[in-house]
Amino acid sequence: MRNVTTIAVLGGLVMLTGCSRQRSILAPQPTVHGAALVEVSGGKQIMQEGMQLDQPLVVQVNDAQNNAVAGAAVVFRGPAGVSFKPPSGLTDSSGQLSTVVNLGGVAGRYAIRAMTTDAGGNRIELKLEEIALGYQQTLGRELNRQYCSRCHDPESTRERVSNYDNLATKPHTFSEGDTLNKMSDADLVAIISHGGPALNRSPEMPAFGSTLSKSDIQALVAYIRAVSGPPYHTAGMVYAQK
Repeated sequence: MRNVTTIAVLGGLVMLTGCSRQRSILAPQPTVHGAALVEVSGGKQIMQEGMQLDQPLVVQVNDAQNNAVAGAAVVFRGPAGVSFKPPSGLTDSSGQLSTVVNLGGVAGRYAIRAMTTDAGGNRIELKLEEIALGYQQTLGRELNRQYCSRCHDPESTRERVSNYDNLATKPHTFSEGDTLNKMSDADLVAIISHGGPALNRSPEMPAFGSTLSKSDIQALVAYIRAVSGPPYHTAGMVYAQK
């Protein structure tokens, strides 16, 4: 009887997310239930609008002792235009379930939800966020990779060795909204165009005004605004989760 109740609850969760305009899919019958739902990987990814995220979204169901639970049902839901493959399923032997996420065709931040139920049929919900970039923001992302990330990203990759640790004044990452959100677009244009001294900042920040066009610099600013955390708010900005 409890399993029947749980399925009904999960089915209700799907129906309650009707704003996603996705066909309602009943979650598979769980064999066990957990007490917590946590993210393993895949949140806060950045991709062009309408595209599939680079990495799958992976969540894990744990019991009250924080042990992984195999056989628990999980449902994924998001705003209009977002799709999941699969949209629901049972956790594997490691207590995990992964899904491939395609973002909607509107640039903005997409609120993603993963849901399961506990033994009493109560909903357990995990909220995540993914970012979809428009054309200009995507161009800014590529320019960032080419000109900026070597210093502004402290993490080295196979393709790029970070110069961050070699700098006396540590650059802000472009997602550092607590600082960058306080700067106007004109300030960001000035510092990219004329270097750090333009705003009495570090001289280690070079000028790119002779390297990048005005539209390139505007694209970089658009990208910085798109990925900032906390989000940068301005009149007319699109938030996909709304």
